[in-house]
Amino acid sequence: MECISVFDMLKIGVGPSSSHTLGPWRAAERWIKELKEANIFNKVENIQVDLYGSLSLTGKGHATDLAIMLGLSGANPELIPIDNINTIIDSIKKTDTILFNNEMALEFKPEKHIVFNRKFLPFHANGLVFTATVNGKNLKSTFYSIGGGFVVKEERKNAKRNKELFNTFPYPIKLGTELLTYCKELDMSISEVVLENEKSIRRPEVIDFELQRIWNTMLECMYIGCHTEGNLPGGLNVRRRANDILKNLKGDLPYNNPQEWLETIRLTEVKFRQILKWVSCFALSVNEVNASLGRVVTAPTNGSAGVIPAVLMYYMVIENHKADFEHIKKFLLVAGEIGSIFKKGATISAAMGGCQAEIGVSSAMAAGALTELLGGSPEQVLIAAEIAMEHHLGLTCDPIGGLVQIPCIERNSMGALKAINAAELALETNPEHVKVPLDKVISTMWETAKDMNSKYKETSEGGLAIGVNLSDC
Repeated sequence: MECISVFDMLKIGVGPSSSHTLGPWRAAERWIKELKEANIFNKVENIQVDLYGSLSLTGKGHATDLAIMLGLSGANPELIPIDNINTIIDSIKKTDTILFNNEMALEFKPEKHIVFNRKFLPFHANGLVFTATVNGKNLKSTFYSIGGGFVVKEERKNAKRNKELFNTFPYPIKLGTELLTYCKELDMSISEVVLENEKSIRRPEVIDFELQRIWNTMLECMYIGCHTEGNLPGGLNVRRRANDILKNLKGDLPYNNPQEWLETIRLTEVKFRQILKWVSCFALSVNEVNASLGRVVTAPTNGSAGVIPAVLMYYMVIENHKADFEHIKKFLLVAGEIGSIFKKGATISAAMGGCQAEIGVSSAMAAGALTELLGGSPEQVLIAAEIAMEHHLGLTCDPIGGLVQIPCIERNSMGALKAINAAELALETNPEHVKVPLDKVISTMWETAKDMNSKYKETSEGGLAIGVNLSDC
């Protein structure tokens, strides 16, 4: 079993999709690295990218072609100023030239050099093949974007190294039962066990810095989403709603930045019905930013990026106004570990498992993390994760127009609210009375994924994607 860090599950990137945007972007970076290691980068005469399966079927709506151009241009998805994205893309289209890795100008016409092939490659539903012409010969390299921004090659050259790294963890975990065993033997909470694993590969100050950076990105994303009006790009003319909700909730207290905004919300008197609206506002805001090629944190994917920050904000503005970085740290550590268990036992790729693999997993991650912060035992943490996933089993991925907008954005709101409900139910549950353990629901999710018709797995060939007339949108 490979090593999966919390920072593998929670990645900073650009929307709208971790598998269709961030993954291909990272694949382009890895391909460039391959060319350089082979000492042939400077000899490249021409480049082409072929997309297969789900990447091809929904790539336009997911900005896969744009992500590839940005990756080939040498841009970093974590650091690129969002305003620079259109500048780079417009330049490539206008000049029919790409500055390969920001070093070498090559002819590049997107409609010619990025090819959308409808067929699927056998290894995974999200395949892409890079071709470099060197001395008149075409050299090919195939990658697969397997969800959550993870990119692999079929031969899995890094698998041995990752397995060795996994075995260096003081407490290697594949199953929920193994996690509970460590908690019991060590008399530790889940977040404490996970932290010990992280400390075996990173210094404590680095862990804190990166977790703070992840939270700052989440908070800024919610802030931007809540303060942006208008319609989302892509042609569906979906109106942004987070700003409308915020206007009805925020009150008159002034603020000038995301942190002040958070403190202002904490001072606002929140009534019961408003709790639902606040949580929905937080979740919608993130995925409206995601849908407009904004910066988000995959949690565990871009399409489900709103659930975890919304539930963490719920804890900070409703449950505990004194919550600080230590609470954020525990939440993210627990969420990341639960996500990794799902990835090891099933999938976090909608192209492989439908939306149960995205919203379902993110809801489970958030439910478990919230349960620990609310005082739940390790057993209750996993019960919460199980409850959340149990009520997302079989959820299809059928984005209208191939865009991460309908029904994706609203699903984040529903996933967040289910996570909170799951945590409350878990806190009232005696672990001795549990009938379905987390490991069982994960294996059931994977069986469900394998049984699911491919048209409901991020292909826009079934469900709402074909049941709604785009001209009506």
